Amino acid sequence: MPTAGIPRRTVLTASASASAAALAVTAGAAGGGVAAAAPARAAAVAAPELPAGTSADKVLVVGMDGLRHDRIDAATAPHLKAMRAAGTFGTSLLYANPMAATSSGPGWSTVSTGVWPDKHGVRDNSFAGRDYGRYPGFLARLHQVRPQLSLYAAVDWKPLDTHGTVTAGADAKVVLDGDRDGYVGHDETITATTVSVLRDQNPDVAFVYLGNTDVVAHSHGTGQRYLDALAVQDAQLGRMLAAIEARPTRAAERWTVIVCTDHGHLDAGGHGGSSIPERSTFVLATGPGIAAGARPHDTRLVDVAATVFHQLGIAPDPSWGLDGRPIQQRSTDPFDTLYGSLSGRVDETGIPAGVLGHTHTPPGGWSVVGGAMGTGGVAEWRGWTFATDDFWSRTQRDQWRELNVRARGVFAVADSDEWADKASSGRFESTLVTPAYDVTGRRRVTLHFTTHYRQEAGQTAQVLASFNGGTPTVVRAYTTDVVAQPQALTVDVPAGASAVSFRFHYTGSNNWYWVVDGVEIRAS
Repeated sequence: MPTAGIPRRTVLTASASASAAALAVTAGAAGGGVAAAAPARAAAVAAPELPAGTSADKVLVVGMDGLRHDRIDAATAPHLKAMRAAGTFGTSLLYANPMAATSSGPGWSTVSTGVWPDKHGVRDNSFAGRDYGRYPGFLARLHQVRPQLSLYAAVDWKPLDTHGTVTAGADAKVVLDGDRDGYVGHDETITATTVSVLRDQNPDVAFVYLGNTDVVAHSHGTGQRYLDALAVQDAQLGRMLAAIEARPTRAAERWTVIVCTDHGHLDAGGHGGSSIPERSTFVLATGPGIAAGARPHDTRLVDVAATVFHQLGIAPDPSWGLDGRPIQQRSTDPFDTLYGSLSGRVDETGIPAGVLGHTHTPPGGWSVVGGAMGTGGVAEWRGWTFATDDFWSRTQRDQWRELNVRARGVFAVADSDEWADKASSGRFESTLVTPAYDVTGRRRVTLHFTTHYRQEAGQTAQVLASFNGGTPTVVRAYTTDVVAQPQALTVDVPAGASAVSFRFHYTGSNNWYWVVDGVEIRAS
């Protein structure tokens, strides 16, 4: 346990540059794959001492850089696989440029802050534009709201410390330079030091970063050498988990463990672009209240920070502007009830046949009206369609479909651009209609939803309200781009009105698209 009397806010930074350690690291990296059973030689770094923890609720976050979740099954990764069985495993896709590159700076900023790049401001590995003052990492936020917590961080990609992405707010930290010395040995040092801290001290929250999987993928792709590196990191994770179980106070503690990554990789190695493998991410969590064996479709990378707060019993202030939510919080969006009816491609050629991700059948109570809809066109996008990110964003890359980050699971999309990629006649014109909602005795009604809209001359997008089945009136017309933003449209309830329904009316002719998700109606 910690030495008595160590002052809170003491931050100890470890730096390892011993020639023997550097040689061991260099040899391991140059040799390609490394055996999981033989840990690399590590630089000698004394574990920093933390102030004594105060919480029975504790969280360990392990970030594994560039870890393709679809390669876990092929790897010797018993601990990741056991966590999948015992916890919740949510996969999702990232943004792409111009919001941000699929690179580590934006990725770890998204993990740490719990907001998307259009808020935290990090769009590449330069970290230019970062706004951690307004959107701090979760350790920094915890230091603000729960200063009595004992907070630990360990990283060997140094920019995560230099720019305050991860380590800001930590009571003690280990910072190594994997870019200079190599990641094999430094990942091992990070692991050994963290094992000591977890087993022998009393941290409340820890954020640990391991980088070698990313380095191996860059050099060798995601083949066998990558699987070998993944196996090493899995074994390192296993040692951290064992250290938690070996704690003398373990029986009185409630531990949550979260594993995540910042981006994916091309099969040949490399990332930063807009392909599905590069945008691929996951959040894996075990702990109190987290369902075992769950594979939800509505998680996002921003959920890591929100889950940390939730597991510590902290309700985020709305002023924090978090985009994430706890990983155990399931969607109540009616669009997400359509998962079982999603189909594969019909006319699209760039979407793999096994990807199920669209339907024209609306959820109960909803309807799609397309009396003036043109004929022909690409079948998947004829009128309002209910689709997933994995399906829709594959249609054509780098047209901002990847920026639809605030939609989750299944969303509604009207895409005249993709519809027009096959011979058609007439215009795209389609209306999505909500069920009727009771507004008896209410003065106002507010329509909440998330939208992702690209404007081009010649198209229209309108939200309309109809009371008691009367003539719809325009509430909002979109005439400029609205990129992945929440909307709240308030309408006065006419005297004597008892019901309201809303309509999303879109017209276009080989123009762009309109996404709607998370529709909720509240009357007051």
